[in-house]
Amino acid sequence: MRSLASIVLLAFTLATPLGCVPKSVTIQLRPDRGQVQQSVVLRDQLGGPKIAQIDLTGVITSAPTSAFGSAALLDDMALMLERAETDAGIKAVILRINSPGGSVAASETLANMIEDFKSRSGKPVVASMGEVAASGGYYTAITADTIVAQPSTITGSIGVIVPTLNVADGLARIGIKSRSVTSGPNKDIANPLQPINEAHYTILQGIVDEFYEDFRARVLVARPTIENPDSVLDGSVYTGRRALEIGLVDKLGGIREAFDEAKRLADLDSATLVKLHRGGPTPMTPYAAVEAPSIPQQDHNTLGSILGWQDRIRQTGANDPGFYYLWLPPSSLGIE
Repeated sequence: MRSLASIVLLAFTLATPLGCVPKSVTIQLRPDRGQVQQSVVLRDQLGGPKIAQIDLTGVITSAPTSAFGSAALLDDMALMLERAETDAGIKAVILRINSPGGSVAASETLANMIEDFKSRSGKPVVASMGEVAASGGYYTAITADTIVAQPSTITGSIGVIVPTLNVADGLARIGIKSRSVTSGPNKDIANPLQPINEAHYTILQGIVDEFYEDFRARVLVARPTIENPDSVLDGSVYTGRRALEIGLVDKLGGIREAFDEAKRLADLDSATLVKLHRGGPTPMTPYAAVEAPSIPQQDHNTLGSILGWQDRIRQTGANDPGFYYLWLPPSSLGIE
């Protein structure tokens, strides 16, 4: 950094006598994250047309996940799908999912993005499930033409959750009382500082039921061969191996098997797998993590992060307001 500062200072000093001092000087130390890059991570011996790998990693959210407030998971996905659509050399997409889900609205938005991409481009999409592809992660996966899961993948968790917390009794015991002035009886719904009002939870349950019926209907349209849907779609989680048995996924395998399936759907004998990413070091394999922005510690409004989503859920997942297609691992709720 000292050498860089010296160069800038020298340039500024030389420019001063010539009367060409700029009104401002901008030094860019980070790469432009707006540019979608592609790196070859796997290639058949004969090479061939490209298949794009897009990584969906972390909690699905539309909120900014950058300390600079500019990058969000949905932003990344939109840009990468646009790149895959407009690049004539890309013939198919592998969506590599490692996500426990996210908010209802963000999951729905992402699913619609993928469906629109398929409709406009005519390019097939293969979902490749990694460690976790549950709840909103599964909601996203069913937009693909084929779902490939690893035997150890955790998937399913088809349902909706509204995390709530009520501390009114505890506060009352130490002499603290809360009172809200509202315009109507339901304006202060499920206030954690007010005594539990069952009428409020009846309203929330109605919304949860509505969202669940939408989720269930989407699954049954995408996976019509599921037997006993009432028992399968009850929020339970499954391994990839079990998910294949009950009809939630199509095949077992990793990225290489997903690559083979994408070639089959695109009618390709040979192809090159390229990973789409924004900034960060160049990935050398399909499994390499690409740079992702982190959430500043003082941000308590966004549920999860692209990196370390399990830790983030442990911190705030049970308290953040909102409706979620989200799998909360037991440890995330403090249950051992």
